[in-house]
Amino acid sequence: MSTTIPTTSISRLLIANRGEIARRIMRTAHRMGIATVAVYSDADAQALHVQEAGSAVALGGTLSADSYLRIDKLLAAAKAAGADAVHPGYGFLSENAGFAQAVLDAGLTWVGPPPAAIRALGNKASAKNLALQQNVPCLSGYQGPDQSDTCLTAEADKLGYPLMVKAAAGGGGRGMRLVLEPSQLQAALASARSEALSSFGSDELLLERALLQPRHVEVQVFADSHGHCIHLGERDCSVQRRHQKLIEESPSPAVNADLRERMGACAVALAQAAGYVGAGTVEFLVDAGPHPSPLPEGEGGNPFYLMEMNTRLQVEHPVTEALTGLDLVEWQLRIAQGEPLPLRQDEVTFQGHAIEVRLCAEDDNFTPHTGTVMQFREPAFGTLSPGERAGVRALRFDHAIVQGLAVTPFYDSMLGKLIVHGATRAEAMDGLMAALAGTQVLGLPTNRAFLAACLAHPVFRAGRALIPFLAEHGDDIRKTLQDQQTQVVLSAVLGLHFHGGAGAAQALPCPFGKALRVLHGEQVLAITVTETGAGGLEVTSGAHQHAAACVRGSDGRMRVTVDGLSRTVQACRVADGRWHVQVGATDVWLKDASFEPAAGVASSSQATELRAPFNGKVIAVRVRAGESVKRGDTLLVIESMKLEHAVCATRDAVVAAVSVEPGQQTAPGQLLLRFEA
Repeated sequence: MSTTIPTTSISRLLIANRGEIARRIMRTAHRMGIATVAVYSDADAQALHVQEAGSAVALGGTLSADSYLRIDKLLAAAKAAGADAVHPGYGFLSENAGFAQAVLDAGLTWVGPPPAAIRALGNKASAKNLALQQNVPCLSGYQGPDQSDTCLTAEADKLGYPLMVKAAAGGGGRGMRLVLEPSQLQAALASARSEALSSFGSDELLLERALLQPRHVEVQVFADSHGHCIHLGERDCSVQRRHQKLIEESPSPAVNADLRERMGACAVALAQAAGYVGAGTVEFLVDAGPHPSPLPEGEGGNPFYLMEMNTRLQVEHPVTEALTGLDLVEWQLRIAQGEPLPLRQDEVTFQGHAIEVRLCAEDDNFTPHTGTVMQFREPAFGTLSPGERAGVRALRFDHAIVQGLAVTPFYDSMLGKLIVHGATRAEAMDGLMAALAGTQVLGLPTNRAFLAACLAHPVFRAGRALIPFLAEHGDDIRKTLQDQQTQVVLSAVLGLHFHGGAGAAQALPCPFGKALRVLHGEQVLAITVTETGAGGLEVTSGAHQHAAACVRGSDGRMRVTVDGLSRTVQACRVADGRWHVQVGATDVWLKDASFEPAAGVASSSQATELRAPFNGKVIAVRVRAGESVKRGDTLLVIESMKLEHAVCATRDAVVAAVSVEPGQQTAPGQLLLRFEA
């Protein structure tokens, strides 16, 4: 163990990132008396992280490749601002050994692991080989140098199916494909290579036997430059879509003290074998078997296998901070200055339960969306600062949202993270559902209601959610959301109708009813509203009569009561003429249907045209004019917010014309191809 580790003092920190993680790092740095330097692309010129930093340097460009991924521009920004240290946050260049080395070569302090450790652990193939040397359990697989389709096909046949195709470089779930049978392998190899090359600059792949009913459980580790390494417990990140985490919690419902100790020991052994320094996360698959259940305390636990190690701070680090009462960014900065770890393993304590959800600009089908945040309001109950540990319903909201924020297609769709810490798991779940209901983001679709429905699902509440949770229950959750919209749509229409005024008439009644026609989805709703005085309403919808009231509160939000049930309603009009209405925890999208046919809005163009569902870039066109396609066939692949999305045929058809080509940017509603009538 070295006793002559040089120490340094960070005085001005450049944060080579954007959005909520840049703001998060700034909060701790400012508390420690460290000046901060922000960097920004042209798209982020008005962003909160730019406004809150001590100084800011423009990188130019809008794409990541022209800004946050430009090592030369970041080093020039550090020099221009007089920074003496660089924190990479997560994503972008945070796991790039070349960037870490360039920072060190420039004479700056790198707030992260040594470049050699990033190289050893950042590549899944080399990390797996190192883990096997430390007796860390690993799934059987192939991680060799021969990357030809012939070799990978032969190795897949040896391994057997099902198996996973994985990008060897990077992380974040990109470049991963589940292959259930041999006929799917070639398409999976091509798709994984394409996404890996786009995301990480490397198309190297590995193969691994697949577990079909696993949990995703990761262990937070910390190491200093004096040879000490400890773990800070585990996080369960099993609720995912497209291998992207949505809900993270600690402790895991399926990890007891014995399993935690064994997984923690493996994580520490792997980190130490790589000469690790700083914050890192070792991710495992825990085999839950066909009938998963929380493990009784004292039992050995289910088998676990290494998945990968992320050589950076994780998005979900706040749940560990809530449980331990520690500020992990402060630890990163102190370790980068050469200080030893402040705690031994036996001094780390855990209290209560914490759950985090990722609030994203996407719809219920996980399609990313762009747009403008027209209205924003944070939930109101007690806040939890980084490193603070508190009781029931202590809330933390890490975000970079502001009213007027333009959500662009250039970066990840995540808007922020809501974290609730409670004395028990049930209290944390209930508090987080209340926080989601109290969060107002109007102007573009978000997964706010979907997250609340996941938390309310009986499988999740029982602690039995595995990685296939959304694949197995996603349709049920969407049906629940549709039912919720049906229940509140009348309140939404009334709130929208009286949105511009103080509410229903408080004095004289009006004997004349007003007919309203509003489009909800593909359904035209026709109602008649009669003001009866004293704020009262009589509403006729089909053969049904409802007693209602609509009053604007002192906070500007509308309070709508229908048949004795009162709800808070907020509304705003978006650019395409639709109205985004939030009724409690439910989002409803409405449009004036005064000139729509009563049956809905179906038209011949919907049957003969395919239009882009979101902003993005065409990666591949899989069909040509004159080709017959079947329902479910992939027509095009569009990359949006760093993920590839297959656009599939909704019916059997013949392609009449293709209007786009690979490399072309797309906008919502843009014509992609036409079908023969």
